[in-house]
Amino acid sequence: MSEHISSTAAPAPGAARPADGAASPFAPAPGAAPMWRMVAAQAGMELRVMLRHGEQFLLTMVIPVLLLVGFSLTSVLDVGEGPRVDALTPGVLALAIMSTSFTGLAIGTGFERRYGVLKRLGATPLSRFGLLAAKTLAVLGVQVIQVAVLCAVALALGWAPAVSFGGAAAAAALVLLATAAFSSLALLMAGTLRAEATLAGANLVYILLLGLGGVLFPVSAFPGPLEAVSSALPITALSEGLRAVLADGSLPSAGSFAVLLVWAVVGGALAARLFRWE
Repeated sequence: MSEHISSTAAPAPGAARPADGAASPFAPAPGAAPMWRMVAAQAGMELRVMLRHGEQFLLTMVIPVLLLVGFSLTSVLDVGEGPRVDALTPGVLALAIMSTSFTGLAIGTGFERRYGVLKRLGATPLSRFGLLAAKTLAVLGVQVIQVAVLCAVALALGWAPAVSFGGAAAAAALVLLATAAFSSLALLMAGTLRAEATLAGANLVYILLLGLGGVLFPVSAFPGPLEAVSSALPITALSEGLRAVLADGSLPSAGSFAVLLVWAVVGGALAARLFRWE
């Protein structure tokens, strides 16, 4: 073509030309969004996916409710003296939190990685830490619904929690720490193993921790060596801490916070370092 085409677009008629070195008035400007906006957008998407997933709904809502109702209304399990629902509710709440922040998150993320969803996310400015934060926020959103439903069912069964304002604040801090610990472990598993291995491993861990984690009864009923091992598990720290607040009316022990903090820090560091997008 004989006509010369300039590579620089001309400003609209009447528009002032920017001085040399001044920012261009044209939009959009290239560049990544702030980290908090990326995390918020990803968390919203993750929350919608979790709420639409039928299998995760069964794991996170139906099974804990069935356990709470079934063991509260029958004497199959010896939970000691006092109302059965008072002894069972803290452990079932801990199980529900673990089912969302560990089992459901690990399985869902594992298959996202297999199907190439995470590979496409890896091409965006969202970092591994941003993905971990977004998934953890989505898990917290589901947990709010879980806790509301389970507490309503427990109250309908005659639950009378012995909790103070300070105990409620301590329980909330305990749940946040546990969520961070379980979520980091879930992403570590999903980001390093194949999807099928993650599916099998997450379900196996769920069953083992259901029996060994002080969910349905305190770990003090276990033999000495098994009690020592169980006490170092994050689900035990959460269930025992919630039992202290909701059943005994006291504050969780410092050991419960320490166990969850160690799992959260170590799991988060390993997940951020070893997580693979594909």
